[in-house]
Amino acid sequence: MLYQEALDFLYPLHRFGMKPGLDRVRRLLDVFGSPQGRLGTIVHIAGTNGKGTTAAAIASIFQASGKKTALYTSPHLVDFTERMRIDGVPISPEKVAAYCTLMKDAVCDLKATFFEATTALAFAWFADEQIDVAVIETGMGGRLDATNVVTSDYAVITSIGLDHTEWLGNTIAMIAAEKAAIINSGSMAFTAVSSPEAVEAVEYAAKASGAPLVRFGKDARATVVSADPGRLLFSLSTTSGRYSGLEAPLTGAFHVSNLSLAVMVAERAGIGEESIRKGLACMLRTGYRARLEKIRSEPDILLDVSHNPDGMRLTVDAIAVFRHRYRAVHVLIGMASDKDARLVIRHLLPLNAGFSAVTIPSVRSISAAELGILMQNEGIDDAQVFDTPDEALRTILQYADSGDLILITGSFFLAGEVLRMAPLS
Repeated sequence: MLYQEALDFLYPLHRFGMKPGLDRVRRLLDVFGSPQGRLGTIVHIAGTNGKGTTAAAIASIFQASGKKTALYTSPHLVDFTERMRIDGVPISPEKVAAYCTLMKDAVCDLKATFFEATTALAFAWFADEQIDVAVIETGMGGRLDATNVVTSDYAVITSIGLDHTEWLGNTIAMIAAEKAAIINSGSMAFTAVSSPEAVEAVEYAAKASGAPLVRFGKDARATVVSADPGRLLFSLSTTSGRYSGLEAPLTGAFHVSNLSLAVMVAERAGIGEESIRKGLACMLRTGYRARLEKIRSEPDILLDVSHNPDGMRLTVDAIAVFRHRYRAVHVLIGMASDKDARLVIRHLLPLNAGFSAVTIPSVRSISAAELGILMQNEGIDDAQVFDTPDEALRTILQYADSGDLILITGSFFLAGEVLRMAPLS
């Protein structure tokens, strides 16, 4: 296979949808000699929001300490190779093609899903490269997620909210239990969940596995020093020490719990303060993007992938801190049909913004027209509707003032399409 042929093979696997279970991915991994047992120190991360931030921070800290560090995340924004990196460098297209060639027959025989095939590919590459550390983000859930074939040294549960309820359950407790199932015997568990129902579920899973549990908010506490666009300063106290003036190139105080989890894991892994500070300061080298990322100035454009109510609430809270600096705010939003678009829009209302809806490049997209109707139902009478992100953004730029803010949000697909576009002018 060539790289494009590999992509043409992988992407149609989406037709098999999501099929929770571990048997297929284990059999795919057998093709590569069970690489899930050769991944070095394993950090496994689940949660409703914050997984990507936490994973990027942990990977960057381990890399700063001199460890050869692999990072597996999803989805990608622009190119498939972004999903798997070693020391910040994506897998080569040639290797994607080679691994797909090796597992093609097994994928077809098993009717494996896209995520199962991608997970097997990533683990095979990581093992072949003899990594020291693997930082692995779940795709959805935890108990039956394809990544849950690993035996983790550190299991991290970031946050719990109502998302993917058709698969994970319709209560916080049920979703928390599914995600906390990545905790295994021999793990050390870390969490930043705060609701009583989620805490109870995570504590039960840890106790059942005999895993020590460290909780942010109980065993560690943080204080925000400042939160500006692209620069977050905070201090953290743990049971082992105090870190003053930690800095990360992120927008939004809500990231502090995720960054604190990363520091807590690193601390327990024996990583020193110098590497912790360097890792946080340099975490963008891991490929972390589009989490309130500033991609242009005058007007400022923030690119964001928040796509559920809890995530959007945090996004709006972060922008509210510096909203007064802008003459006006323009929101460009596109969403998938399996998300609670009405509640997401409702969370955006406090920005007192102008709204534009767009159809995202996905078969699961809510149409821009439907989003426009939802906006009207929420009292937004002047929302604009566009067919493509390119048309929408260029129209907004024609009337936006240099002192305005444009927020592009609602979907990984939308963020990826914006990043693919020609340089904005």
